[in-house]
Amino acid sequence: MSGGVKKLGKGDILFREGDASDAMYVIKSGRIAITKAKGSGEIILAEKVGGEMLGEMAFFDNKPRSAGAKAVQDTEVIALPFTSLHAQFKTFPEWLKAMVRTINGQLRDANTRIKNLEAATTGAEEMFPPHMITRLSAIISLVGFKCGEKVETGLVVPYSVLREYCIQIFQQPTNKLDKLMEILMALQIMKVEELGEGKKRITILNHKVLTEFTDWYNKYLFTEQAKRITVEDKEMPTLRALVFYGKKATPDDKGFVKVNLTEMQNSSMRDLNTLFSVNEADPLAEKGLVQEKQSEQGGALSMKFRLSDLETVLPFWEIVYTLKKVPGRG
Repeated sequence: MSGGVKKLGKGDILFREGDASDAMYVIKSGRIAITKAKGSGEIILAEKVGGEMLGEMAFFDNKPRSAGAKAVQDTEVIALPFTSLHAQFKTFPEWLKAMVRTINGQLRDANTRIKNLEAATTGAEEMFPPHMITRLSAIISLVGFKCGEKVETGLVVPYSVLREYCIQIFQQPTNKLDKLMEILMALQIMKVEELGEGKKRITILNHKVLTEFTDWYNKYLFTEQAKRITVEDKEMPTLRALVFYGKKATPDDKGFVKVNLTEMQNSSMRDLNTLFSVNEADPLAEKGLVQEKQSEQGGALSMKFRLSDLETVLPFWEIVYTLKKVPGRG
């Protein structure tokens, strides 16, 4: 490979993962993304800017590239071929050669240990840790406010801007952004259409719910543990049932509805394909989400609650528990 200045346009590949190593590079201007293959796509591990070097660790062992590198914007790099560098390296004093080899070897060993440690802990990782959920949903919500184009079905947002905010501003993995949008599509909050050649049409179907969820979950996560009101996953069927039957009731002037728990128990299998028990709402009453159940004439049990309160939190907890059930890496 010849040395000298090499010009790259935005998106141009400097080298690919697995390529033979024949040079190191100094970035003269611009930015280079270090990438790693992930399924059919890639993730960005880091970005290097002017004055930084990349590809130097292969100088001694000539191992194939362990990651790829491509230009994030118009970039110039100075190529330093290994053949020329080896000729210069031979002129170094032996003690200096030994020191450089030792440092390089220690860096290689450290990288290997880090990778092994990551592999050992992968099984316990969550695909979507709580604060990652708020960051990724905030990206989508923010881009919707910033440059969403109103259409009949919602807001169309540029996929390129979503990726830019994800990588450069929030520094989050784009593969998880894509997975989050896939899940939000299943929840009918977004629509993702593949257009080919890596292009996508992204429509936020319910920008209000997504934005309110982001604010609500962020506040929830920063609330003291003892003061949080948490709906457990096992309580979700009860919450869904209360909302379902609450919509059939007539609210009073304060927005409260009263449902007949006994009738819900008798009708739930037919209406919801799940069996509801009159006592299953008690934990929600203890948390203050609904009122305590009351006895009616004839022995029936009833319960009152503000329907709008449950209708607000139900989709939020649906998002949380759907994301929690996504398998982690590995």
